[in-house]
Amino acid sequence: MKKLLAAAFLLLAGPVAIAQQQPPIRIGELNSYKSQPAFLEPYRKGWELALEEINAAGGLLGRRVEVVSRDDGGNPGDAVRVAEELLVREKADLIFGTFLSHIGLAVADFARQRKVLFLAAEPLTDKITWQNGNRYTFRLRPSTYMQAAMLVPEAAKLKRKRWAIVYPNYEYGQSAAATFKELLRQAQPDVEFVGEQAPPLGRIEAGAVVQALADLKPDAIFNVLFAADLAKFVREGNTRGLFKDRPVVSLLTGEPEYLEPLREEAPEGWIVTGYPWYGIRTPEHDRFLQAYQKRWRDHPRLGSIVGYISMHSMAAAIRRAGTVETEKLVEAFRGVSLATPLGPVTYRAQDHQATMGAFVGRTALDQGRGVMRDFRYIDGAAVMPSDAAVSRLRPAP
Repeated sequence: MKKLLAAAFLLLAGPVAIAQQQPPIRIGELNSYKSQPAFLEPYRKGWELALEEINAAGGLLGRRVEVVSRDDGGNPGDAVRVAEELLVREKADLIFGTFLSHIGLAVADFARQRKVLFLAAEPLTDKITWQNGNRYTFRLRPSTYMQAAMLVPEAAKLKRKRWAIVYPNYEYGQSAAATFKELLRQAQPDVEFVGEQAPPLGRIEAGAVVQALADLKPDAIFNVLFAADLAKFVREGNTRGLFKDRPVVSLLTGEPEYLEPLREEAPEGWIVTGYPWYGIRTPEHDRFLQAYQKRWRDHPRLGSIVGYISMHSMAAAIRRAGTVETEKLVEAFRGVSLATPLGPVTYRAQDHQATMGAFVGRTALDQGRGVMRDFRYIDGAAVMPSDAAVSRLRPAP
């Protein structure tokens, strides 16, 4: 009789109750929450919202999903130690996360060695999926190559010959600067790069950097700084007139995480990649926006989108694989597609790079806050190199 009653209860309770009877799927997550809160606090809210949606719908494979999250300390050594802890002590079936590119590369190598699936949610370096790419690592966000390829056509239209570059001196900044130079030379053969400034991440001496750039007398500037470094650079540049009658093309500056804190000091007219959440008019994004605002009483940032799509990406691959066994899950991730707030996204089998795109537009001031104007969404698939080009960059499996 008790068995009959239990069975009847499960039938009435539906998939949520059934999922709770099975051992959970455990996903490990690690990130630089303490050192990069502007991006990663919204990012956590994004994946938590997606996790709640997945479990409310019955979980995955008849099992509830749990995420065990850890701070990676903002350095590669701690990140590898945390990844090992998630795998061994917490029994994670797969891992995701990381923000800074050098940390993402360290965890990608860990995934290769330990044969565990790793979704690099945010790191932008091309090496994640190309030179250092491996069977077990996938990446969501458009890479430095992809975002530079989105900006270069706009930069070429400026018809400015002498360019200066400023970037944070670590893997992401170095990669972005090198790619921009390569692609702009292809689009504008007579371009000259008259100098660079590469301050250490998080320790910019903005006055010295701005003065050094001004001394170069460039026609235009390519900027790769972000977070607190960007804020200091913009404020000092405004004070010293660096941007007066001088175009700036800038990675990431249109992301609310970095544009909003500038308030009335936000630059006007910069050509940027970003996320104008307030101006996107699609049913998919409207659904996400409403759900996010209802859950968190706040508007999303780009980190929110990255966290949200990351969690749903893993869910799509697990459903496709029908298991969390690593080798089958890797095969399922290769070529998996899913609907997202930004439209369809596919993980290319060739290099494990997602086709998530970005918005390109110009910065402006609106009632004392920085926004993006005249923006358009560029699908990541449109700025990816060919399979033949990737095969030359990515090591053979």
